[in-house]
Amino acid sequence: MESGQLVSRAPAPGCGKSLDMEDSPLHPQSATRTSGKMDKPLISHHLVDSDGSLAEASSEVPKVGILGSGDFARSLATRLVGSGFSVVVGSRNPKRMAGLFPSAAQVTLQEEAVGSPEVIFVAMFREHYSTLCGLSDQLAGKILVDVSNPTEQEHLQHHQSNAEYLASLFPTCAVVKAFNVISAWTLQSGPRDGNRQVPICSDQPEAKRTVLEMVRAMGFTPVDMGSLASAREVEAMPLRLFPGWKVPALLALGLFIFFYAYNFVRDVLEPYVQEGKNKFYKLPVFVVNTTLPCVAYVLLSLVYLPGVLAAALQLRRGTKYQRFPDWLDHWLQHRKQIGLLSFFCAALHALYSLCLPLRRSHRYDLVNLAVKQVLTNKSHLWNEEEVWRMEIYLSLGVLALGMLSLLAVTSLPSIANSLNWREFSFVQSTLGFVALVLSTLHTLTYGWTRAFEESRYKFFLPPTFTLTLLVPCVIILAKGLFLLPCISRRLTKIRRGWEKDGSVRFTLPVDHALAQKTSHV
Repeated sequence: MESGQLVSRAPAPGCGKSLDMEDSPLHPQSATRTSGKMDKPLISHHLVDSDGSLAEASSEVPKVGILGSGDFARSLATRLVGSGFSVVVGSRNPKRMAGLFPSAAQVTLQEEAVGSPEVIFVAMFREHYSTLCGLSDQLAGKILVDVSNPTEQEHLQHHQSNAEYLASLFPTCAVVKAFNVISAWTLQSGPRDGNRQVPICSDQPEAKRTVLEMVRAMGFTPVDMGSLASAREVEAMPLRLFPGWKVPALLALGLFIFFYAYNFVRDVLEPYVQEGKNKFYKLPVFVVNTTLPCVAYVLLSLVYLPGVLAAALQLRRGTKYQRFPDWLDHWLQHRKQIGLLSFFCAALHALYSLCLPLRRSHRYDLVNLAVKQVLTNKSHLWNEEEVWRMEIYLSLGVLALGMLSLLAVTSLPSIANSLNWREFSFVQSTLGFVALVLSTLHTLTYGWTRAFEESRYKFFLPPTFTLTLLVPCVIILAKGLFLLPCISRRLTKIRRGWEKDGSVRFTLPVDHALAQKTSHV
């Protein structure tokens, strides 16, 4: 609902009158004008004279109550006052707490705070709800906004959400769940420095609409989550810790441990066992820098492998109207996180590479090489093949990192929302595949002929880069096969609804290239 529409506030018992929002006692006119703005000031226009000085709030300013005097209650009072509301705070010890709240907020006893406000925020823990039962007669017919959050243990222990429990204690009140996903810092600093969305749920449509408009007046974006039965889901939101990142992070960590151990055996352990050389100083920088590109390269290939598997599965089934296996479906959903972790590892690899010449061991190696060159009476060292290899290798690495940077930036919601589907698909699919090809060429120029030199096989283990090439080469080969006309046309038909054993039969448009561009299903 946009500001300026007619809304109804929660009616008192026996009253069902609908009010215009500007006349509603819960919606200041100035807050309505600036609803949803990122630059909403904390000091309302109601409280500022034309000369910029503070003025007394008028008697028409809507009054809101807060039960509780903790950190969240103080931040909530600050934001409400700044949005043009008159705030009265109910506390068990108002004299001690009065100095912690904005001067415009009235701090009094709980019995006096619930008298005149029609909307009351309950900013206290679940176990303290029962202390309000003595106010049940005064709270009858009012809107109670539950802002509490349970701990993980409490969420698992109680089958009833905090909001539903509050509603069971006060059946004559309209309970609304809201503001539990907003931090105290966000309330104080404003929505520009935090999440703007506020999930709201309630069994009372009028009460939910009233709180929904209050959320807009405070500069946030309300999200209707339906009935109060959704409160348990809303209360679980702050308990989640990067739910979509767990599997990709574990995957990246597993790959890092594997390649680090592999490089440790080859570059540190093998010289120590075979030649008695102490190379353990390589562990902090050199081995890490050798491991990071392997992880980044494999993760990037794992971003595009599920798409190849999905296309192959559709070709085999001859239809797109069958669900993918659960493991493939989850894999497809985690591609964004895997890609960002790939970019993270690649960026770290670039930084570590810049640090390599700064190491003391590198300086000693240069001095030893110079001394060796003098002793062997060589005045000029130049290997044309190695020079060209390193030039191409570094150039391809920079290009690949640039492409990965572009993919990472366009995956941000603020950037992705500014692109249409074709633009987003071009960047993530086409340019992403180009990044994979560049990374493959970067790896091949790094390895060059090392895969065919017997001395490179330490403990009979092949060079690390040969292990990373397997999956990307399979993907590039499969992508090349999908470009063949016989396979490409069949895949395009399937994605446009054709079925091998079904009744749907049609002929593709003459412009096959156009059909491919519009067949992303």
